[in-house]
Amino acid sequence: MTDLGRDFRALFAGDTVTVIVSDRATAVASGSTNSSRASSASAGISAALGPIKATGRLGQLAGANSDTSLKGSGETTRSMQLSTTVTSVVERVLPNGNLLLRGSKSIAVNSERQVVEVRGIVRPEDLQAGNSVPSDRVAMLDVKVNGKGVVGDAVRRPFFLYRLLLGLLPF
Repeated sequence: MTDLGRDFRALFAGDTVTVIVSDRATAVASGSTNSSRASSASAGISAALGPIKATGRLGQLAGANSDTSLKGSGETTRSMQLSTTVTSVVERVLPNGNLLLRGSKSIAVNSERQVVEVRGIVRPEDLQAGNSVPSDRVAMLDVKVNGKGVVGDAVRRPFFLYRLLLGLLPF
């Protein structure tokens, strides 16, 4: 009969809380640049034991011209959407009664492994039925998604030496 009046919301260290992660982010950055530079230099001897005239190929050594210009533009677009649930454990009850949560979930499909880690602080009043809480009600929310496998290897930034060779070699 004592459980009839009990609140089944998480209140103690070791209780479980399901965090419903739903996040969408989009960012766009763009920029352009335009610069030009022109320079010219010439040298000559007008009189040293009489006028000297450079002819043929040697005449080209006395003057130099240079012209440089650069125009560039770029745009980066990044979009991300994450929807998952992670059942977390109450690590600690803070002095004000808020709950410090930490949880992780690991999923392996077709040689791909994804690990989702969640950490944050929840007020007990924000807990819904079944000890769940939406991620927008979690303070200091820290969500990390790491993947390993064939797809993760394909999108990972290549090794420094490989990038250097790609930049130097024309083929």
